[in-house]
Amino acid sequence: MTSHLNASDSTVRHLETRRAQLKRLIPSHVRLIAVSKTFPTVIIRSAYAAGIRDFAENKVQESLAKLGELSDLTDVTWHFIGHIQSNKSRKVLEHFDWIHSIDSLKLAQRMNRQAAELGVSPNCCLQVKVMSDPNKDGFEPDELLAALPDLDQLTQLKIRGLMVILPYGLSAVQAASGFAKAKALAEQIDHKGMINVRMDQLSMGMSGDFESAIASGSTMVRIGSGLFGQR
Repeated sequence: MTSHLNASDSTVRHLETRRAQLKRLIPSHVRLIAVSKTFPTVIIRSAYAAGIRDFAENKVQESLAKLGELSDLTDVTWHFIGHIQSNKSRKVLEHFDWIHSIDSLKLAQRMNRQAAELGVSPNCCLQVKVMSDPNKDGFEPDELLAALPDLDQLTQLKIRGLMVILPYGLSAVQAASGFAKAKALAEQIDHKGMINVRMDQLSMGMSGDFESAIASGSTMVRIGSGLFGQR
């Protein structure tokens, strides 16, 4: 049985074309993460056949079923980008290589303890709200800065940077301003010389604004509809 099983030839060709188009806009040092949430495993297999190796999910139960069906794709890197409920945090640690959405000190401390129990050290990003948005979770910038000494004590998690999701409906100028704020915050944190909190990654930019995010220093862009089409 091959890992391309059930990968439609036409779908693979379409995804190869879209990936090639996106790669012309995304520098080689920026990681293209395919947001596969809500898409079935047959589509993920087609994307895999098209050369994609980074996939992101945002719901624990849905993603665990998918990961089980796709366990033969051993070179995939799985990213979790959704809100993490406290009763689901252990499952996220057990199954994901990157966790982008650690949105509070309490959650970070809980996951650090669980990671030690599980013997894992996942790469993590701290989700931050650089613009006011009641519909999004995340650290407020001042809250994050105040939490840094405690976050720096979390040796089991590999805190690598920030994750940003901007509010919907922003103009291009507003989006660029939001991404610039995230970059400035990451630099401010980096200059503090933390031991365990690193800022070498910025997870920001989605299908509609990834070029602006890259211009502001993004190192990981999360592309869903821009790759797979509308859900």
